[in-house]
Amino acid sequence: MNNNNKKTHIFKSEVKELLHLMIHSLYSNKEIFLRELISNSSDAIEKIRFEKLYNPEKYIKNSYIPKIQISINKTEKKIIISDNGIGMSPEEVIKNLGTIAKSGTKSFLNQIKNIKNKEKNEFIGQFGVGFYSSFIVSETVSVYTKHASNTTDSGTLWISNGQGEYSIETVSMKEYGTKIVLSLKSSEQEFLETWKIKQIIKKYSDHISIPIEIENYDEKTKTISWEKINEAQALWTQNKNNITKESYQKFYKYITNDTENPLIWSHNKVEGNQEYINLLYIPKKATWDMWHRENKHGLKLYVKHVFIMDEATQFLPNYLRFVKGIIDSQDLPLNISREILQDSAITHILRKTLTKRILNMLNKLATDNNKKYQKFWNIFGLVIKEGIAEDSENQKIISNLLRFSSISTQNKEQNLSLKNYIHQMIDGQKKIYFITSDSYKSALNSPHLEIFKDKKIDVLLLSDRIDEWMMNYLTEFNNIKFQSVSKSDDSLEKLVSTKNNDTDNELNNFIIKIKKILKNKIKDARITYRLKNTPAIVLTDSADMSTQMAKIFSAAGQPVPKIKYILEINPKHPLVEKIKTVKDEQEFSNWIELLLEQAILAEKGSLDNPHVFINRINNLLTL
Repeated sequence: MNNNNKKTHIFKSEVKELLHLMIHSLYSNKEIFLRELISNSSDAIEKIRFEKLYNPEKYIKNSYIPKIQISINKTEKKIIISDNGIGMSPEEVIKNLGTIAKSGTKSFLNQIKNIKNKEKNEFIGQFGVGFYSSFIVSETVSVYTKHASNTTDSGTLWISNGQGEYSIETVSMKEYGTKIVLSLKSSEQEFLETWKIKQIIKKYSDHISIPIEIENYDEKTKTISWEKINEAQALWTQNKNNITKESYQKFYKYITNDTENPLIWSHNKVEGNQEYINLLYIPKKATWDMWHRENKHGLKLYVKHVFIMDEATQFLPNYLRFVKGIIDSQDLPLNISREILQDSAITHILRKTLTKRILNMLNKLATDNNKKYQKFWNIFGLVIKEGIAEDSENQKIISNLLRFSSISTQNKEQNLSLKNYIHQMIDGQKKIYFITSDSYKSALNSPHLEIFKDKKIDVLLLSDRIDEWMMNYLTEFNNIKFQSVSKSDDSLEKLVSTKNNDTDNELNNFIIKIKKILKNKIKDARITYRLKNTPAIVLTDSADMSTQMAKIFSAAGQPVPKIKYILEINPKHPLVEKIKTVKDEQEFSNWIELLLEQAILAEKGSLDNPHVFINRINNLLTL
């Protein structure tokens, strides 16, 4: 070893912060360090397999037997994990072990500070910084590595105690690959027991398709032998009739680092024009970054059983980004890249087929096990709603998956399907009615619902931010059109009895006076009998932007056209009856302005000038 070439580097600030969190905050499941290091070794071996097939001229053309080996040195309190994967160049060592190159680092660090210890272990693997978990149990970590393309007898040694610095030097290495030496803390001696290492590997890494061997030393014969610990066969290539439920669950946990079992899964081998295997899982809970649409989500892609890439987003639409699993194609070329994959005809066919398979799997779950499906909807319903706008081809089956709150359910939980809504429609009802609002409570208590509650007509209560956007695309279900109750529509008027005791002339004159006072502030004014306890409401015209959509545009910083409302007056309300008797023109005008302002306040939740509204109330109260 030549110490003259040794150089000391300082970790990037985000790595220092992450290391501090790991070393001082993660206590509940320290054994994850082995899972992560084996996973890294497995990835390195998959890369060299791929390179030897795709670029054979660059690498030695001898037979290749992949292996991951683990040795324990109790005397020196060390664990050594070695692999003959692709290895790293000095530049890659600095890039991979000195920085965190993944986007969202700050978001990750902020979130990991605020979650329970039990869940932090899961975060580590999901975020892809598993190597640093080795410092949970180690005083010092040494990494010997040599890239497979390096034809010299030298490699790179990286050493750190996780305190803020690391050193890099050139060392003698004949074979390519990576060897990680963990010098364990005195408090972590349990990991020096062979049975413990075997137990951890069986738990987390049994289905890695690469043999994992542990060193056994025979005291009598003074000889070393290697014992294979894991099953070392790709699960998805096996006959699914021979795979147990527990094996499927273990494999899911291995590829996702989830601590919980999946909700459901589907394993299929397809033969014919396209030959491929897919193993798709629906998780029980969302990943920490599921709402970051720009973050990569996708399936693990294999071609002819050779690992090609993680997070291949091309095989699933974005609204199914919560789905985990693998796809192993026999038809894609081994030299496939993300760019080529994007434009590949085979990819488009697979995407279409996999999407339908997942939607059918969810539809079957909804039919066979409503309780289980409800758990799924409560976690992933918002993402599924994106599919209504994004996937017109599958809109019908996605519509079947939707769940809603409504007047009839009397529950904030979204558990009413559109099929059940239609089944409950009253005689003469021609449309599916809905209301969008900022919250469940404001939707439930909206004055727009008074006639519907009175006539026992159900209305869907939509209070998720995505709902207004979704309803622009969801226009009908089973040939029955949707209708917003806060928009003007003839079908609403047909539900209302127009019999009244007032003379037509009296009401017509009342409306004419209102229009003169409000002028351009409104689009129209008219009498309505759909209200019971409210003097007036405002509606938007059927072709105009809704109030809720205007709020979404405004929140996004987009210009919003001024909405001119239709003012509807309830002639039977005591306040309106009182206003009709007012003779003083100024007082009458103030009352009409007040009716409009309070109707807009109920609709929007705010006013452009609340002070004018308050002054108007005060003036009228002091008359």
